Amino acid sequence: MRLRTLGILGAVFLMAAVVLGTFGTALAQQAGPYGSSWGPGGMIGGWGGPGGMMGGWGGGPGGMMGGWGWNSPSGGNTISIVQAKQAVENYISSTGNPNLQIDEVMEFQNNFYAIIKEKDTGKGAMEVLVNKSTGSVFPEYGPNMMWNTKYSPMAGMMRGWWGGAPSGQEGVSADQAKSIAQQWLDANQPGSTPEEEPDAFHGYYTLHTLKDGKVTGMLSVNAYTGQVWYHNWHGAFIRMESED
Repeated sequence: MRLRTLGILGAVFLMAAVVLGTFGTALAQQAGPYGSSWGPGGMIGGWGGPGGMMGGWGGGPGGMMGGWGWNSPSGGNTISIVQAKQAVENYISSTGNPNLQIDEVMEFQNNFYAIIKEKDTGKGAMEVLVNKSTGSVFPEYGPNMMWNTKYSPMAGMMRGWWGGAPSGQEGVSADQAKSIAQQWLDANQPGSTPEEEPDAFHGYYTLHTLKDGKVTGMLSVNAYTGQVWYHNWHGAFIRMESED
């Protein structure tokens, strides 16, 4: 029994290591007013940054995760945004949860991105990515895995590691999340602004970033700590379809 338990724990930590390696360079770069975070050269940054221990696990192109097909190749045939939307619809059906529906689908250079929301509350349930070559749908890494307090099994395991979701009520409002996002953009992407209405998820907010009125990317703000996590895996924005 002890050996079996150790084996299970080993598998869990291996999974966590692989996930960390996928987006180690995307960890929060600025502390919000509600808590601290890791910047470049910090504990996690040292693991997942260029040349870091986790970098060899696939934090960038050519890494192990790239071999799993989570990111689309730079060339070749790609599916359409209509096909990506259908793939997400199929994904929702496979969950068996009738309370979920698509909110929006966005096409980026490296992948399609979709928000799945709850029908009864209108709140975001999860964020997913779609491989542009294969149409495979999978949970988005980053905040969707580590900060989502309702739909991500990873959140419960990892929350104690870097401020995922402490007990109690969320302390950051949508307006505060927008203000925090603007502060981060002023420091890291001058001239950019967050969208007017953040998308609220369980445990965090996600906001599109804009420059000259055009979408340039997105970031998330932890609803408990105010930490910022920029989504640096999408590439350039191409188009969006909304269900509204």
